[in-house]
Amino acid sequence: MINVGVLGATGAVGQRFVQLLANHPWFDLTVLTASERSAGKLYSDVVNWRLDVPFPEHAGDIRIRPTSTDQLKDCDIVFSALPAEIAAGIESDCAAAGLAVCSNASSHRMEKDIPLVVPEVNPDHLGLIDIQRDRGSDGFIVTNPNCSTIVLVMALAPLRSSTFSDVRVATMQAISGAGFAGVPAMGIYDNVIPFIGSEEEKMETETLKIMGSFTGSEIIPAGFSVSASCHRVPVIDGHTMAVWIDSGMTVNEAIDAYRTFTAPFQGLPHQPLKSILYLDQPDRPQPRLDRNRGDGMTVSVGRVRQGLRFIAHGHNTIRGAAGASVLNAELITTRKYL
Repeated sequence: MINVGVLGATGAVGQRFVQLLANHPWFDLTVLTASERSAGKLYSDVVNWRLDVPFPEHAGDIRIRPTSTDQLKDCDIVFSALPAEIAAGIESDCAAAGLAVCSNASSHRMEKDIPLVVPEVNPDHLGLIDIQRDRGSDGFIVTNPNCSTIVLVMALAPLRSSTFSDVRVATMQAISGAGFAGVPAMGIYDNVIPFIGSEEEKMETETLKIMGSFTGSEIIPAGFSVSASCHRVPVIDGHTMAVWIDSGMTVNEAIDAYRTFTAPFQGLPHQPLKSILYLDQPDRPQPRLDRNRGDGMTVSVGRVRQGLRFIAHGHNTIRGAAGASVLNAELITTRKYL
């Protein structure tokens, strides 16, 4: 078994990591970290479990450690659910200490030698691990993108056989994307908030890196533009987005591309049967009906119309966060980077 730890295990994404790793067939969850005030206490005593799945009882017996590299020496992989301002230094220290870091934080996503990976879209970008190792450490950092970016690039990937020059996207994002205490109830009930700090910039830059070309030494960004408008809506889980692209594809060609899309790898524990699911009902996808498809790892697409226009949807804390990091770690394991 491969020993793994979760950095920032008590927050919304940290809890998802614990849920996904608690009974993993390849990974043994041995270390959980949180703030200094929680250090030394049992996970069951400090976590306020808020997920809609049962609490993994054996994870409750893990004693919380401080978030520092000297507490992680018995780990092979650490999963980072830390806030970006904290993650930057700690993740770099972990990589320098020889650890593999799979991060959900935004701190290192756009650094030129750190891969920003969605396994079904750009697995070859893991080659940047070798560039990091040229600095002299066996450790490395691999990031997954913003939760809305993941849904977008998954929906764009099957259409790459046709060249497109412009992508426009309007998101309707769930409140869980802001964390447990992120959006006051009186601010979101009966409301839509047409601004999410730095979200639009992340979608506009991360998409181009993910869908860019790896030369063997660097990433050449994709040659199209992205324009995003991001909105918070009163949905608990699941990000929905309306997408417009300039493409020569017909509607039937796009639908066929979605229906026949297959991942460039098989057999990973958290890989869904269908990474992309096309829904032909005129009112789908919908968060309440479709967010948990593929155990939350499937991205659903529907309402494909001429132009090309469509609706995409995915679970933001599973496919869009913790699940994405776990899938990255599974791919890293099969590629013998550990």
